[in-house]
Amino acid sequence: MTPASKESPTPERPTVGRRTVLGAAAAVASAPALLGPARTAHAAPPHRTPGALPGGGDLGPNVLVFDPATPGIQAKLDEVFKQQEKAQFDTGRYALLFKPGTYHGLNAQLGFYTSIAGLGLSPDDTTINGDVTVDAGWFNGNATQNFWRSAENLALVPVNGTNRWAVAQAAPFRRMHVRGGLNLAPAGDGWASGGYLADSRVDGTVEPRSQQQWYARDSAVGGWSNGVWNMVFSGVQGAPGQTFPNPPYTVLDTTPLSREKPFLHLDGADYRVFLPELRTNARGVTWGNGTPRGTSLPLSQFYVAKPGVSAATLNQALAQGLHLLLTPGIYHLDQPIQVTAPNTVVLGLGYATLIPDNGVTAVRTADVDGIRLAGFLIDAGPVNSATLLEIGPAGAAADHSANPTTVQDVFLRIGGAGPGKATTSIVVNSRHTVIDHTWVWRADHGDGVGWDTNRADYGIRVNGDDVLATGLFVEHFNKYDVQWYGQRGRTVFLQNEKAYDAPDQAAVQDGDVKGYAAYKVADSVTSHEAWGLGSYCYYNVDPSIVQHHGFAAPNAPGVKFHDLLVVSLGGKGQFEHVINNTGAPTSGSSTVPSTVVAYP
Repeated sequence: MTPASKESPTPERPTVGRRTVLGAAAAVASAPALLGPARTAHAAPPHRTPGALPGGGDLGPNVLVFDPATPGIQAKLDEVFKQQEKAQFDTGRYALLFKPGTYHGLNAQLGFYTSIAGLGLSPDDTTINGDVTVDAGWFNGNATQNFWRSAENLALVPVNGTNRWAVAQAAPFRRMHVRGGLNLAPAGDGWASGGYLADSRVDGTVEPRSQQQWYARDSAVGGWSNGVWNMVFSGVQGAPGQTFPNPPYTVLDTTPLSREKPFLHLDGADYRVFLPELRTNARGVTWGNGTPRGTSLPLSQFYVAKPGVSAATLNQALAQGLHLLLTPGIYHLDQPIQVTAPNTVVLGLGYATLIPDNGVTAVRTADVDGIRLAGFLIDAGPVNSATLLEIGPAGAAADHSANPTTVQDVFLRIGGAGPGKATTSIVVNSRHTVIDHTWVWRADHGDGVGWDTNRADYGIRVNGDDVLATGLFVEHFNKYDVQWYGQRGRTVFLQNEKAYDAPDQAAVQDGDVKGYAAYKVADSVTSHEAWGLGSYCYYNVDPSIVQHHGFAAPNAPGVKFHDLLVVSLGGKGQFEHVINNTGAPTSGSSTVPSTVVAYP
């Protein structure tokens, strides 16, 4: 992204890509375990046939569990942060879990692949008198590479009244209660390019400051101070009014459909996984008025997976009827994980990472009700995979309106940690699927990066009808970033960048159209609606490249778009229009959005 400040929504940009500086230098040594395994008590497992896999068990060496009496908590937090602060493409993965109670004087700084969470049923069960901090000192005050970290299910009382959460993509702030303000920019108001907040309450004001775009869902805020390019709200109490493009606020009173992410919690000494219920026309948080609505499963119903386990074993566990809990680490797969039973949960901790080997697909689901996929990263392998994640088989047509599949904080990466290739990252075939916060990223920096080295033509393809996406971040694909073929699809918020590294105009020519649209709705679609979509270009290899438009859709009465923008970053490439042939071109080297408030 471009530099930005609270004073000016259209700042200038230097001549380097927003994430390329220091990108390759961000790695540090691979992560050893820092503490012994976190042991969990659980109910006795059900009777098993010989050879059956057990449910439950310990959470492994990289899940660190604290209670208020644990000695040296700050030292352990600092130890993890020191290791993970710059470890952008390394192997360390950590979950920091806090038992219910009150903690004093902590500052949990979060680096890469680090998740912090409370273990109560409500955020207010676990209070930190202190901060959970993301800043950008490691990157000279630039927060645009603060990826892959999360905070969930905690109450914070910030030391100075405001908590700093300066993040970019894949860094959710979920189910949090900030008893004060929230600052979304790094110290010094350097560049920031996030972000996502859901099911959270901020008693004070949220200050985006230099944060370029943000999506807030089903939350409550005491105020919101500014916006740079694209601030989108759905179901947020206290959100500002609808004013796009100046200020750039897109506001939906409610979220059409939502179901919060599953989370680990304690019931006495026993770990359980809570499954929040489905909400329609949702507004505000799900917690705060007694026990949250949903169901809770004992850990004995989960196969607790450790890195090194085979895909065959994971599939055996699923075939037995167990759910999957993926503890932090890296999992190599020589066959797809097959999720076939209704209501199956696959939950990752600490950015558990799946790497498909030899060109296989990492995860496939059946066309059944209520599957929940949450909290893991899929990292493409060096042999091209046709797909990385498939939701339902081709031709899926069952009605899942009462109990959809949800895909939450599931992130996909092609390249960066090494060569990776995938033709299409996500294919959604099942109807009524809800994609709630994903970052699908063809890497623009790191190892194994080049126009053909980490070839990835398509980000997301939606074939199923009635699919809802809340919080799409899809970037840098060789062709289309988002393709939508299903009827009655809806998207609330998109953040997109076209691939930086296109060698010339011919490489991105879509027939007789200049450039592949970031978000293309198929000509066969008669009903589609989207709110708050942004696409940016930064063609630094060939700045003469022209994009005809950021968005493409049929001209049909049922196809509607609200609040669109395109931006040319420092004049490296240009957009001729915003959507189809509508919208003014971007202008010269000025990083000024071109906007369309409604289409058609």
